[in-house]
Amino acid sequence: MATSNSKTFLLNVADAIEEAFELAGIELRTAYDAESARRSLNIMFADWSNRGVNLWTIEEVTTTLTAGTSSYTLNSYDLDLVSAVIRQTDSSNNSTDLSIERIGRSEYLEIPDKSSTGRPTQYFLDRKTTPVVKLWPVPDTAFTYKLISNNIQRIDDVLTSAEDPDIPSRFMPCLVSGLAYYISMKRSPERVSLLKQQYEQDFKLAAEEDTPRVSMRLVPSRSNY
Repeated sequence: MATSNSKTFLLNVADAIEEAFELAGIELRTAYDAESARRSLNIMFADWSNRGVNLWTIEEVTTTLTAGTSSYTLNSYDLDLVSAVIRQTDSSNNSTDLSIERIGRSEYLEIPDKSSTGRPTQYFLDRKTTPVVKLWPVPDTAFTYKLISNNIQRIDDVLTSAEDPDIPSRFMPCLVSGLAYYISMKRSPERVSLLKQQYEQDFKLAAEEDTPRVSMRLVPSRSNY
């Protein structure tokens, strides 16, 4: 028998909720049940953001810098920066990407003259409700500068059951088992332990798969002693 030759299967939110209710051993009966499940999905997505980097939520963002301005407000859905460079463009429109170092709150506080100007070489990410990037030195007028950053962003909210969840297919098992676990805490407490174990296993497998496939080279540091 021929195969379907299709590789597009992905549960929409309604199907995921129905599957999760079945795992929890209860029936989806009312509109409020679906609303409660969607709320649990959004809470679970927030938990996923706390567990580590989700590769599909990383977006490259370009921020044009203004001479004399050191602080730049990101979007409220930007959670963190994975990496960043300064793109320097000269009068002939030649661009060069230059590294910029991330520093902590204390290191930024200890900079003696925060008004020094030049090409930014360091940044501090103030992770407020709406994050703010603070650059040092403050951009000068010698070149046109842009901050090119890889931003970790929130997973898209679930608003209706007709939507597709903002996840890759490899996370479907832990989406269902995780939602079943959240539902069981409210409706089926006798299954909490079992579903929690299944959810953690499914998430571990998905998270281990959701990693960059690049080689790593470790170089030992040399002591000056």
